[in-house]
Order: sequence, then C-alpha cells, then structure tokens
Amino acid sequence: MRFFSVLPLKSLRFLAPVLPALASAVLPGCGAPPPAATPSSSRTASAEGQPASLPRAPAVDVAAPIDPTTLPKQPRAIVLRAARLFDGKGDKVLDGGVAVLVENGLITQAGKSTAMSPPGDAEVIDLGDSTLLPGFIDAHTHVSGESSENFFRDFFQDFHRFPAEKALYAASYAKKLLDAGFTTVRDLGAEELIDVGLRNAIQADVVPGPRMLVAAHPIGATGGHADQDPFPPSRVKELGVFEGICNGPEMCRMAVREQVKYGADVIKVMASGGVLSLADAVDTPQLTPEELKAIATEAHRLGKKVAAHCHGDTAAKLAVTAGVDSVEHGSFLKPATLALMKSKGTVLVPTFLAGAFTAGKIEKFPPAIQVKAKAASAAHEQMFKDAMRAGVIVGFGTDSAVSPHGINAQEFALMTGGGMTQAAALRAATSVNAALLGLQTQTGTLEKGKLADVIAVPGNPLKEIRQTEHVAFVMRAGRIYKRPESPPR
Repeated sequence: MRFFSVLPLKSLRFLAPVLPALASAVLPGCGAPPPAATPSSSRTASAEGQPASLPRAPAVDVAAPIDPTTLPKQPRAIVLRAARLFDGKGDKVLDGGVAVLVENGLITQAGKSTAMSPPGDAEVIDLGDSTLLPGFIDAHTHVSGESSENFFRDFFQDFHRFPAEKALYAASYAKKLLDAGFTTVRDLGAEELIDVGLRNAIQADVVPGPRMLVAAHPIGATGGHADQDPFPPSRVKELGVFEGICNGPEMCRMAVREQVKYGADVIKVMASGGVLSLADAVDTPQLTPEELKAIATEAHRLGKKVAAHCHGDTAAKLAVTAGVDSVEHGSFLKPATLALMKSKGTVLVPTFLAGAFTAGKIEKFPPAIQVKAKAASAAHEQMFKDAMRAGVIVGFGTDSAVSPHGINAQEFALMTGGGMTQAAALRAATSVNAALLGLQTQTGTLEKGKLADVIAVPGNPLKEIRQTEHVAFVMRAGRIYKRPESPPR
C-alpha cells in the first residue's frame, strides 16, 4: 500500500493490462465486464457509464442472509449431546437428554436427543452434565486495549505502543473472549482502526476470535469523552473528523461517513461525559440536539445502528429523541427517560462490570475520576431497578477493556443481583443482543437454520448463574475452538 501511495496516478498505467485479472482475484466479479444497463438496473451505472459505487471496506452485512458457501465445510456432521438445552428464547431449559446437530456450520436440528436423526457417520460429542446455550454476545467491548490495576502505567504504555503492537495485544484479547464463550461481540470504539483490522483478520481466519461488529472511532464533541485528554496542543496533535471529533451537524455527518468509509458496522456516539476521562463532567450533554439528529439519521441512512454512550439523563433523553438504537451505561437515567426508551424500543446496555471493576480499585485513579466513578456507581443500582420496572429492553454489555477481557460472564451475576431473572439475563446475552446487533436471523438462538454458535457450561445456569463463568465448550459457525478433556458428570 505504501508503494502505491507514493506513486503519481499516471505512473500506475503499467497496471492497466492486468487490472481486470487482479480485480477478479481480489474481489470476485470485479474483473468481469459490467452487464449491459437495463431499465430495471438504473443504479448499475452512472450517466457517464462509470460504476455508481465502488467496493467498500468489508464491514459485516448484518442484514444479509447466511451464505452457506462462506461457512466451513465439515467432513461429517457433529452431534452435541448434553443434559440440558437453553435455546435463548424461553424461561426454562429443556432437560432429560438433549442434542444439537451441526452440518456445514449450521444448526439443522436442536431438541431432545431421542428425536434426533443424525447421519450415520456423524461425530458425537458427549458433553455430559452440561447445558448447551447459544454463544454469548457482548454488545459493549473495546477489544483493542485492556486496563490493569495501575491507571498511570496504562496511560504511559498505551501512549508508547505502536499500532502493530496494539493489534497483537488485541488478537490475544479476542482469543480470551472466544474461550469465555463469547462468539460475537460489538466493539464500540478503538484508535487507529485496530478494531477494523482485527475484525477482518478474524473473518479471514488469520487469528481466532469472536465475530465482531465494530465502530471504528467513536464520535463526539471537542473536549468530550471521544476526544483525547487536554494535552498541550503544541505537543500532541488535536484530533479531527476522521478520528470522530465534530462540531456542528454537517461536520458530525461527515464524521459518520468517515467511520463507514473505513469499515464501521455500527456508529458509536458520545452523548454525555464519561467516567474514565479527565476533561469532562460525567453527566452533562456533549452534543446538541441537531448534532445528535444528524449523526443518527446519517448512520441509519447508511444502514448502521447507533449506540450512544450516555451516563447523564438529559443527554440520554436527547439521544433517544434523536433516534439512537441503544443507550450504554445509563447511570443517571430517570423514570421519564426510561419510559421514553420503552416507547421507542431503545435498548439499555447497563455495563455493570465496568462500574464494579472500577469501584474495586477506586483509590488508584486520579481524584477527578474517583469523584465521577463514585457518583455513577451510586446512581446505577436505582436506575436499573427503574428500567426493569418500566419494561425497558435490556441487553448485555460489559465495557470489556475497563475490566480484563475473558471475565465478561461476571456480568450475568451482577445483572441478576440487580433484580433480573437468570433466564432474562441469558436472553439479554443471546436473542436480545442478536436483535440489537441486527443478527437475529443468524445467531442468538439454538434453532434450525442458525449459525452453529454453541457453547456448553457445567450444571444448570438457571439454578446457578455463575456457571456461565466456566464455559467448557465453544463452537462458532460450526468450528470447535474449545472442548473439555472429559465432560462433567
């Protein structure tokens, strides 16, 4: 890429004879002559006879049906047997001996093992006294980084790491997430497009990890939670629209387009201040109603959902009114705003684990962050009770990176401790999140035709939710990434 970038455009003429073959090899179909335009295909070509659109970065097409040709070809079918099955839709487990039949990456049967009719040569994997579940989905992660017990060391190390180094760390975090049973994650913001590159590498089977929907750079105002800390501007370059910083509706539209240009699957907007930043108040609005509306409408026009980081009530009300699809954190939300979310179908992703992990090491943060963290934590419990009382849709998200990657399932116990039932918490991380991410036709439940994203935990998580923290078996799209040496008995 560097070689091409430094050449004048006219110097690329030597490639003209081979461009069709090169395009066909890299992007099948691109090297072939374009079809003749017809009245019904007016978008095929412009008035000048040029293509109306060019190939985009390989963002996940969340609306597309499953293409069997993209799934791994299994030499034979796989039958997963266990004591129980939670399908991601109901309130109970199916017990008394269950099975899931997997063929070429898809679930073809799921239910009682006695009703199963697998091919005669199928591989049978007996997982013993386990419960089969859909692969977990975390709707709020940051896989490109991870905090430790030392805020100041983290700050220093992150500042000095090169993008390639960050990418290698990110690959290790992705493996931890997959091993913990998270077969899909939504990554809500990264620097230097590390998330885009990691998603592409996982898709290409270069590194193991969960299926990723990524946001590229989060979008926010100058001086807000999406911006960098207030370094002396003569020493550290100010961020711009490419990095998601915008002021005014038109600049905010451009910021959305920049993220989509470079491969974003979802748009993340910082509607209020944050806890772990030094230059902003945690609960104040950071974007105007016009800016929020521009971001939401532009994202939706481009087919992308919008996740709004929001601790403050006023900021959340503005974001929900603007049309965002989910509110992340929600620490200070009031009943009226929660009622508005209920009426609009806006999902709350409460990220308990981020607050709990931060509270556990509060004294190790700068004083300004300590004050914000304590205030957010004190308000969060009542907010969640109000949300459940109002009937708000609740998704599952951890803000993983604030806490170590791989312990994400601790969110389940925090959600049930806040008043959710075990089944509701499990649905939040499966079918509810699949719908939030636009993947409900592909994953989130154990049923015929879905991708074979299947995990197993010992015992019955509806009786002991912390069994979700001990995932013994992981399959993503029919490929096994983790299996026990001997099944639980």
